[in-house]
Amino acid sequence: MSLIVFTGPTLSPDEAREISGAVVLPPVSQGDVIRAAAQRPTAIGIIDGYFERIPAVWHKEILWAMSEGIHVFGSASMGALRAAELADFGMEGVGWIFEAFRSGALEDDDEVAVAHGPAEDGYRACSEAMVNIRRTLDAAVQEVVLDAETAGALVHIAKALPYFERCYPRLLELARAEELPEAALRALRAWLPRGKINQKRLDALAMLRAMRPFGAPDAPEKRVDYHFERTEWWERAKASAAAARAPSPGAGAARAPADEGIDFDALLEEVRLDAGLYARTFEGALLRALAAAEASRGGQKVGVEALERTAEVFRRERGLLQPAQLTAWREAHHLSREAFTRLMASEVMRDNVARALVEPVEVRMADELRVRGEYRAVVERAARKAAALKRSGRENPALGDFGITEHDLFAWYFYERCGAKRVDVDEHMQRVGFRDGDSFRRALLREYAFEQLEGGEASNAEAQGDARG
Repeated sequence: MSLIVFTGPTLSPDEAREISGAVVLPPVSQGDVIRAAAQRPTAIGIIDGYFERIPAVWHKEILWAMSEGIHVFGSASMGALRAAELADFGMEGVGWIFEAFRSGALEDDDEVAVAHGPAEDGYRACSEAMVNIRRTLDAAVQEVVLDAETAGALVHIAKALPYFERCYPRLLELARAEELPEAALRALRAWLPRGKINQKRLDALAMLRAMRPFGAPDAPEKRVDYHFERTEWWERAKASAAAARAPSPGAGAARAPADEGIDFDALLEEVRLDAGLYARTFEGALLRALAAAEASRGGQKVGVEALERTAEVFRRERGLLQPAQLTAWREAHHLSREAFTRLMASEVMRDNVARALVEPVEVRMADELRVRGEYRAVVERAARKAAALKRSGRENPALGDFGITEHDLFAWYFYERCGAKRVDVDEHMQRVGFRDGDSFRRALLREYAFEQLEGGEASNAEAQGDARG
């Protein structure tokens, strides 16, 4: 592909595709230019973009794309804003709106903002951009439909409205309430159907025409005269953006990961409505994202052996020993074979980072317990255990003290205490931070002794209570 264009309410995908021959994607948001640049287009054009409830496109990802030899154009809406801000670095702005922001004649982002419908509705605009209203009222003055004073008053009224309430019927309604000249308002109302100007659309069309030559096979690469600083923060951000699904033609605004057959926005909404679930899921996902970024930054690859070993543990822990069981689990979780492999790679990267950072993480566990409100209970139980074991002389107990085997000890801990069905002892031991088998067995024996002692003390206390009764 040679050209990629981000558009939404300003210009329909079909029209943008017909004019430019570009691959057309939904309004741009944070990380989308990184993902688009990874497809190595000759040029990227930004028309529409998110800025309010979804993070806006970074300036730095545009600078990076240009430093990679990709021309980046902007016009009409978010594209005009970013082009005005980055024109000195080589972003190519097109149109009246870009020029107005570049010169300082316009300054506020809300000049180009509109409310719009969802992707399924073609991002249909539900309000009028302030910049369109300005241009329309200017034209009305030039055609002597309005005088300059009345037009200025209408601009003031429109600007005072929230962007999502701006439209010509509402503007005329408020103008009547402000007692602007009725004859002028009637004339404007009659003129609007043929005279109103959609400057955003005009600028978008101009940008697409300017981009067309860059679709040619011999189109030159972008050349910049700045040095792009590849900071650690940038490398992490780039890796995180690249880990998400690359935008595809006709895709909606959802920033879905590489899972199959799900409405990611709907799933995320459900998680967000359960604060506890969101907190737990966010922490796990954060570790995955950081692990993926670290692996990408260090050029680390996940080997076949590690994938197979991790998949084996994953299946055993969930009772997915037969191929049919794994297939059923994948289908229930909307994962193709390829997506399951990516999930296993994510598990490997997460485990690698966790193992590498065990010591610095464990040093901070006391603080984490404090924040979670669990510190006091854990500390009090540890003190109670230490005191009980000391009183009984079992600070370092052995299997023979209880007449049990190592198999009995593991069965008690994993099956009775943890409720596990199947377990890999070595893998579990490493996962929870034990350095070797001896320290793990010692901890289990101390816990076993403590439970025996606590149970005995409780039984004695109950018996004494019965005797006194």
